[in-house]
This record gives sequence, structure tokens and C-alpha cells, in this order.
Amino acid sequence: MGEPSAPGPGSPAPDDTEPEPTPLLRPAEGIPDLSVSVHEIEAAAQMLSRGRGPFAVDAERASGFRYSNRAYLIQIRRAGAGTVLIDPVSHGADPLVALRPVAEVLGEDEWILHAADQDLPCLAEVGMRPPALYDTELAGRLAGFDRVNLATMVERLLGFGLAKGHGAADWSKRPLPAEWLNYAALDVEELIELRAAVADVLAGQGKTDWAAQEFDYLRTAGAREVTAAARRDRWRRTSGIHRVRDRRALAAVRELWLARDRVAQRRDVAPRRVLPDSAIIDAATTDPQTVEDLVALPVFGGRNQRRSAAMWFEALETARRNHDLPEDSEPPNGPPPPARWGRRKPEAAARLEAARAALAEVSARVGVPTENMVSPDLVRRLCWDWEPAPDPVEAVENFLLAGQARPWQRQLVVPALARALQPPADTDVDTGTDAG
Repeated sequence: MGEPSAPGPGSPAPDDTEPEPTPLLRPAEGIPDLSVSVHEIEAAAQMLSRGRGPFAVDAERASGFRYSNRAYLIQIRRAGAGTVLIDPVSHGADPLVALRPVAEVLGEDEWILHAADQDLPCLAEVGMRPPALYDTELAGRLAGFDRVNLATMVERLLGFGLAKGHGAADWSKRPLPAEWLNYAALDVEELIELRAAVADVLAGQGKTDWAAQEFDYLRTAGAREVTAAARRDRWRRTSGIHRVRDRRALAAVRELWLARDRVAQRRDVAPRRVLPDSAIIDAATTDPQTVEDLVALPVFGGRNQRRSAAMWFEALETARRNHDLPEDSEPPNGPPPPARWGRRKPEAAARLEAARAALAEVSARVGVPTENMVSPDLVRRLCWDWEPAPDPVEAVENFLLAGQARPWQRQLVVPALARALQPPADTDVDTGTDAG
């Protein structure tokens, strides 16, 4: 079978002669009632069971407002059944028990989601797991679309314009405003049709099997253990930590961050709403010696923070007493940033440059972004750790296989990477000829 083709347009690019997209301002059947009680959720499950085919699924969280990543609204649409909106938090029952009827129905057929990796964890938390998956955003990436947000893809492939505007709202708010529910219902209104349209594009490009492999990998991601070592010191992500110059101050950042995290988790409030990162950095670099010194700093002197000043000061005291000071930087878990390779390991820097150039050529040929063809982190590790091998193709194949690269990815990139990793030919070889 030949290599899949680079993407065609999928649909014509907009120009001045094309009509404006038809705006979708309200769901075709109106805004569904919100299913809150156990009885209402059972009725929603029965309605979905009378439908046919795959389920369009979406979930709304309260990122930036809550500590947890739980779902505060679940939207589901199925042909022949319409759309249901389910409140997974306000019915006063164990959500796993209350939502079980819906979870059982969802086990009957494929789920269609847009950016599935964002919603699958919070849906699994309430017992909902897909037997099969289709991710329209990921499909758009494989198809070579330059913009893959839901509104753009719906406009490009279906000719409709989605009303947007509430994606970053606090979905833990109750009652949910009608305009928010309208927005939420529209997010699944066209997903089934969008799946069919983008699947046609992928079929025309010969990428259907590639997509199937990616969707199955994504669906089973939760079953694969994700090591916490990838980022062991989460407190090091505190914004502005580059201003902290010594280990004792880093210990202060760590203890303040840990104290804030405990409070945020207990209250289910986003950590930066408990105490902003800027306040942590100010306290760590200023090193206040008394509670009065602390509350003299910006933020800590506010009415809300004054009540917690003793707790924040105790975190600073813990840092001062602690002999286990953090290192200046996080212990390495893989290669250093590529910007440092030229000084530390120039041969690895040359390999990485060659690998990136080779992958860019493959990407242009097949119309798939390089980061979707192979994990950038995997490429960096390969180039950093590479040792000459008798069979470079086999060595690269085995490395990518161990890194969970899918078969379609390995088929595409292994030959290119194996060639790129070979040392350049010696340009000073004696030809044996005599110029004189």
C-alpha cells in the first residue's frame, strides 16, 4: 500500500465569494432540561438507550476556580435520542451510583469527543469509559488542518458557526445560567456530523488506520501507568521562581507551596485563588522575620490573608528549620534543555538538528505535524542517548517501540531518523590521486 497523501483542502478555503457560515445560536430541539436528581438521570439514560449509533460526549470543568478536575456538567447526544445535559454533582448521591445508568448506556457504542484527553479523566472519575473512541480534534491534526478548535472545524467542514464564550466559566456555579447550558448543548450538537466529515477527509488521504491507532492509544491511556517522576517537584512550577537565587529561599517556596496546596485541596479551590504565586516568591526572597514583617508585604496584608498570616509564617519557619534543602534545579529526568546541548554534548546537538530536519521533510510530505508523528521528548532522548549500532534502523525501531510509538508512527519516522543519526561522511578521505 502506498504512503498516504498530504492533505487536500478538506473543504475550500474561505474566500470573498463564499457565503458566511450559518450561525448555530440554539440547539435544534431547544435547550434540554438539566438532569439533576437520580430519577432524572435514569430518565436521561433511558432516552439515550432508545437512540442509535455513537455518542457525542463533552464535559465542562471549573479549571482556574476549583482544585479538582472533576466534571460539573456532562453533555451527551445520540441520533434518535437528542441531547441530554447531566449534573454529576448536585443530586446528593454517590456520583458513581447515580450516574451508573448513563455509564452503562454509554458502554454500548463509540464515543465522539473533541480534544478527548481533556475530558476522559473526569469522565472516568464518575465511572464513564468509552468502549471505542473518535477524537475529532486529533483527526483534524492528522488531516493536516492548521486550526483544529471545534468552532473552526465545524465551520470548515459543515458550514456552521458555533456560538462560543463560556468555555472558561466557573461551571461549579449553581444554578447554571441558561446561556451556559445553551453553549454546552451546542458543543455536542454537530459532533456526530463532524466525525463523519473529518473521517471522509482522512479516508481520502489514506489515514484511517493511523487515526484508529491514535484513538485506541488515547482511549487506553488511563490504563497505562504515568510516572510522577516526569515532574517530581511540582512546586518548581511556581511562576517567577527564576528570581529565587539560593537553596534556603527555594525551601521557602516549597513550604509555602505545600501549605497552599493543602488548603486548596481541602477547600476545593484553585491554588492561585488561595495565594498567588507572586506572593510566594515575594515572601521567599524577602525572608520576613516576624508575622508583622510578612503582613507588610503585598497580598499578605490583605484582609483575607491576614487571617492566615500565622499559617504562612509557620511555613517559612519550617523552611528555616529544615536541613533538607532543595537543589538549585530539579534532579534531571532525561536530557537537559536542547539549548545547552551545544556546549555539553555537541554531537547530540548535531544529531537533534539532523533529526528535526528529517522529520520536517516527512511532515511536509504526509501533512501531519511532527509532534503527532512522534513525541518530541522521545526524539530528544533518542538523540541524546544514541550510540552507533550495527543496524541503526533496528535500534531506532526498538527505541521508539519501548517509548510506545504506534506502528504507523514507526513506519513513517524510523527510516528518516536512522539516516539522520548516522555520522556525516568524512570529507577528507584521500582519493589516491595526485594533482601534480
